[in-house]
Amino acid sequence: MHALRRLTLVGAVVAAAIGAFLYLQRTEPPWWARLWFPLRYASIVRGHAANYRLNPALLAAVIEEESKFNTDARSPTGALGLMQLQPTTAKGIAIRTGGSRFVVSDLYKPEINVRYGAWYLRHLLDKYHGDERTALAAYNAGQENVDRWLAKHEPVQFPETRAYVSRVERLKGIYRRTYPGQLGLKG
Repeated sequence: MHALRRLTLVGAVVAAAIGAFLYLQRTEPPWWARLWFPLRYASIVRGHAANYRLNPALLAAVIEEESKFNTDARSPTGALGLMQLQPTTAKGIAIRTGGSRFVVSDLYKPEINVRYGAWYLRHLLDKYHGDERTALAAYNAGQENVDRWLAKHEPVQFPETRAYVSRVERLKGIYRRTYPGQLGLKG
């Protein structure tokens, strides 16, 4: 009988813990969101968002989705740093923005990576007439793919890109609610 009581108590505690966890995941109070979605390099994010007329919560969301704010991130396809930029894309951005001495290892530097990534995101938003979802799809799947889909009047063809856009949009809301002061957002 004693073992049955103990097992019942353990089961109740586990069920309560799972219930609390699921409730917190669903409601995402700011203190909980800070545990799961930290904000690093806030001044860099804020500065480049302002410079490139971006919502700082969007910029933070892209960084979170791309690298989890890991400066040393490297994808299997060779994308590097916080915003997971391809070296060829970054070299083009460096040239377009007045740089003359592009070095691949610079993509591991938060200041440079976020500057290039913010420039690129602004470029995509301008190209797609402010359509954030389309710009995010192009950030993930490439402009060539998105341009082809648009020309054929097709929706995004890659399931992983559709999921990426949805996750970034969700993260943007989380960063907006969780870090309004650090991101310089009006409350």
